[in-house]
This record gives sequence, C-alpha cells and structure tokens, in this order.
Amino acid sequence: MQPPPDGTVEHWAYRYVTGRDLAHKLQPPDPPQRWADDGRALRIEAPGRPPELTVESKGRRTPGPGALRRPDARAQLLHTFLHHELQAAELMCRAVLAYPDTPLAFRRGLIGICLDELRHMRMYAEHLETLGCRFGDHPVNDWFWTRLPPHITPTQFVAVMGLGFEGANLDHTRRFAERFREAGDVAGAELQLRVGEEEIPHVRFGAHWFAEFTGHPLSFERWRDALPPPLSPMLMRGKPLNREARLRASYPPAFVDALTAWKPEP
Repeated sequence: MQPPPDGTVEHWAYRYVTGRDLAHKLQPPDPPQRWADDGRALRIEAPGRPPELTVESKGRRTPGPGALRRPDARAQLLHTFLHHELQAAELMCRAVLAYPDTPLAFRRGLIGICLDELRHMRMYAEHLETLGCRFGDHPVNDWFWTRLPPHITPTQFVAVMGLGFEGANLDHTRRFAERFREAGDVAGAELQLRVGEEEIPHVRFGAHWFAEFTGHPLSFERWRDALPPPLSPMLMRGKPLNREARLRASYPPAFVDALTAWKPEP
C-alpha cells in the first residue's frame, strides 16, 4: 500500500494508524495544514501495534464496583479506557483515508476529534501513573477495530462511531464516574466526567453528518438500519442511558426512548 504524499494530513493520518512506536501513538506531532489532492482512497485493515502492547483476542472482564476500591483494579479499567481512546483516534484517521470524496469539513472534523482522543489518552496515562501503572502494563483488545469493517460507507461510519460507540460512552462515563467516586478516587471520577462532557460534541458531529449523508433528519429507525451487520443497538448503549447528555448531543427524544426500549428479536 503506497502512503499518501508526504507533508499532507493524509500522510500524518496514515503514519498514525500504521505506526508501531508507542511514544508516537501517545503524542504525534501536530498535523500539517495541506491536504492531498489525488483523491485516492486507502482502506486499512488493521492498525500498527507497538511491541509494548500485548493484544489479546478476548477482552478482560470489567472489574465490579467493589473491586474498584483497589488501585490495581482502577488502573486495569483506566488502561482499557486509554486503549479505547487510541482505537477511536486511529479509526478517525482511517476514515480520513477511506473517504477522500467526502466534504473537507467532514474530514477536518474527523481530525479534530482525533486530536481530542489523543488528549484523552494522555489524561488517562497521567492518572494511570498515579496508580503505579503505565500504558502497556495490561493486555489490550482491539474491540472497536474488530467491529468496524473497513469497507463501509461514510454513513455507516458515523452511525457506528459517532452515534453508536461514542454515544454509548456518554452513558458509560457517567456510570464509571459514580463508581470511581464511590471508591474514593475523586480525580478518576472527575476525569470520567470531563471525557464524557467532551464526547458530546463528537456525537453531535456524528448526528449532523448522518443527516447530511442520508438527506433525512436523524431517527432511530434510519440509524438502526445503517448499522452494518451483525452490529445492533445492543452494543451502542450503557445502563442506564444518560438521557440528558444524549439530548444535548442532538439525539431526538424519540430516538432516546426507542434506544432505551429496544430489544433484540427472539
């Protein structure tokens, strides 16, 4: 696979996704301002993984609320969250490379979200260090990569990432903020709340472009139908739903109601 032209945003994105240097994954240089003009789409199947990261095919079980009183259990959970942010940053870059024919405003927005995810990674890494842990001390699982096929449309991408996985993070961050606070880790709780708050514009971005790409207002039914099989709404929500945050993120009230009530067909 031939990389995009050097000195372009696309080359920066390509290097980030395919690179295997951990320091570069955590803090790459700022992206350039020039965009490639060759219109060539690149579909990357899998990310580069630094040797410090041990990738497992099956994810670890999430520690229960009581276990989070132990610093090592909180570190394990935060390590997972950090890796989620890494995958999100990589997948934003992969989308920039896969969809060169989309509006430049969309691709610029993807890079902006990527930079937010990188900042979240560093925030998690800093708190991990206070718990005596570094990125790479626990195995990781490329959960997002295995569930987001490379050959999907831009509509499907925003349906899965923006409205699906990042939407679910609005629920998860509030729930885990409560658990960290109960465990006495106030800084960890505040970190979760901050990440959740900063995910709201990401989801709003997904809602906007889903409507742009489909030519219709966002609805639960259109979103559900856009999910590439075998993905379903089951993976795109936490319990309980953070209704207030989802409404601020541009989900219509009827969408939130339908997502709350959705059950898989028997």
